[in-house]
Amino acid sequence: MTASMTLTAQRGPGAPRLTPDVVPGVHRLEHAFTNCYLLVDGTSWTLVDAAFPRTWGALIRGAHELGLRMRDLQGIVLTHGHFDHVGFAERAVEELGVPVFVHAGDRQLAAHPYRYRREHTPLVYPLLYPRSLPPVVGMVRAGALSVKGVTAVSELPGSGMLDLPGRPEVVFTPGHTFGHCGLLLRDRETLLSGDAIVTLDPYKGIRGAQIVAGAATADSAQALASLDAIAATGARVLLPGHGDPWLDGAEAAVASARAIGRS
Repeated sequence: MTASMTLTAQRGPGAPRLTPDVVPGVHRLEHAFTNCYLLVDGTSWTLVDAAFPRTWGALIRGAHELGLRMRDLQGIVLTHGHFDHVGFAERAVEELGVPVFVHAGDRQLAAHPYRYRREHTPLVYPLLYPRSLPPVVGMVRAGALSVKGVTAVSELPGSGMLDLPGRPEVVFTPGHTFGHCGLLLRDRETLLSGDAIVTLDPYKGIRGAQIVAGAATADSAQALASLDAIAATGARVLLPGHGDPWLDGAEAAVASARAIGRS
């Protein structure tokens, strides 16, 4: 893996960073402890997740550094409809006319990204887990409180390969949200797991392969059950919505998440 590059004059935790080729043809854009992924096929590309409103400028600069043109962006695939993944999607629709894809189970959530079901109030988590403060502060600075919902969306199927650069295959993994999906890059043995498995839970500030805390998860029991679908991919690499890439394989990630359990 090549070293990451800071995209702005901002420094410190949460600053936008681009890591080219985390696996061949897949580039990671991290902003405020949240990941987007650029799937490149020649000059065309797909974006997976849209982070925050202020990630837009970092995406434009990152695409330029990679030699990509914004007009060659073929689609944005949302793993789910939470505010920290919907981010600038509406702006991309307005300025580029790019199609946005989300599962039917999250269509309403993508339109109203703050109206999500959760098991616990998030307000107590900074008190219980002080290490969550840097992610929370970073997200607010990135525009987490001003995300516009996106309504002009196309629905993802529950399975199958998408006709988009990177040729991602949909893996339905409900629980974090009811329409959550991962994306399998079969030829690269890589799963973009969204928030079905993360390696940093921003609500606890704790690292390691795990499901996200009940502060943002709709149904933890269902999220744990969806780990079977992740294990079944046989992926060698997991690229999560939050945290660093997991390089020890899907089965080990699933074992870790089950050992940690719900919180």
